[in-house]
Amino acid sequence: MKEIKAIVQPFMLAHVIEALKETPGLPGVTVSEVRGFGKSWADDADQKIVEASIGFAKKTKIEIVVPDDLVESVLATIEKHAHTGRPGDGKIFVSSVDEVVKIRSGERGGKAI
Repeated sequence: MKEIKAIVQPFMLAHVIEALKETPGLPGVTVSEVRGFGKSWADDADQKIVEASIGFAKKTKIEIVVPDDLVESVLATIEKHAHTGRPGDGKIFVSSVDEVVKIRSGERGGKAI
């Protein structure tokens, strides 16, 4: 199992989610509003937030835990549908997941996602 975290432009979220919904077997998605900066220190951010004289760019984080066989498909979908070609399009991170526990049923592993 892998966890995919994607940081994308907020205005691209609906486009990405609609495309992900077409992925057979996609277990679910968590979405959070986040802020941060990259190499440009958010100087060129469309929606810049300044806190304590530090500039942050508004972003959206998408988190998905998927079986290994869905990783490449989900990555390709996010990459294609979050792309604008402009700085700040975001990043995708993939990490291994050692265990998943479904709280309601106690199921573990792949059955829990």
